[in-house]
Amino acid sequence: MPSLLHIFRNTPFGRETLLNSLYFCETLGLDLKVYIPRMPKFLMYFEYEAVQVDLDGSYLNDPDTAVEHLNGLTKGRNLVVDLLETKEFTASTLPDVPTNVEFMTSPRIIADKSTSIALGIIGSKVRTILKTARFPVLIPPPVYKPWQSVAVFFGGSVNAVKSFYLGLRIARDSGLPLDVFTVAKEDEREKYEEILAKNELSDAMAREVRIWDYRDVDFAKLLYDVPHDALVVLGAYGHGIIKEMLFGSKMELVQSVLPNPLLVAGPNFKTHPWYQTETARLLDG
Repeated sequence: MPSLLHIFRNTPFGRETLLNSLYFCETLGLDLKVYIPRMPKFLMYFEYEAVQVDLDGSYLNDPDTAVEHLNGLTKGRNLVVDLLETKEFTASTLPDVPTNVEFMTSPRIIADKSTSIALGIIGSKVRTILKTARFPVLIPPPVYKPWQSVAVFFGGSVNAVKSFYLGLRIARDSGLPLDVFTVAKEDEREKYEEILAKNELSDAMAREVRIWDYRDVDFAKLLYDVPHDALVVLGAYGHGIIKEMLFGSKMELVQSVLPNPLLVAGPNFKTHPWYQTETARLLDG
């Protein structure tokens, strides 16, 4: 069963993050794998790189009540919750957290003081995970809010196409409407339609997308019309409106303007099981 990895933090902020993970899993039919840290750092092994995460001290807050609070939030929900027990250690104080999952939840900052959490800030360790992992990362808002639609930024790049695949799959599995947003000149529309056709997404755009909001406007102005209760799907790199979305000014703009949950697909998302052309095509019937 596909699953999502959640690093539990036993604080009010951590409660809200977990509620976002629970909603994501229940909406998409995923299992939830929860790691409760007992040490201030852990290691994640990816295909080409190992990432050491030095946790903010709040992740070790009141460990005696962590399981109790976790059980209280997950009790009675329609999903499988697996509490991870780390069995592999790179060093005696450096447990290995498994990465064989389809998604991971991470707050905007995971390795700095929680007081630094704010819109407009993406911590360095979160950026590293996004850059390295094959799975998309869910970055929820500070306060839990259910999302009622899916919004994809489509700039025509390879990574924008991957984001379209991901957003389409999420919309299908959740049964929620899908909106697509593009900033480009009007006389370039045919070019974008050709990109959709080349990737066998024309039918999906025509029949499964509620609104294709295609405009020649400033990117910041477009953001105002993104539904406040949408899950926003982003590609990490690209050459359209997604250019430098992960590390550049547009990501910071999205962070500072949109309070929405973000689902960010990094450059290694091409190896993810949800990035398959046949699963993104319009289903017969």
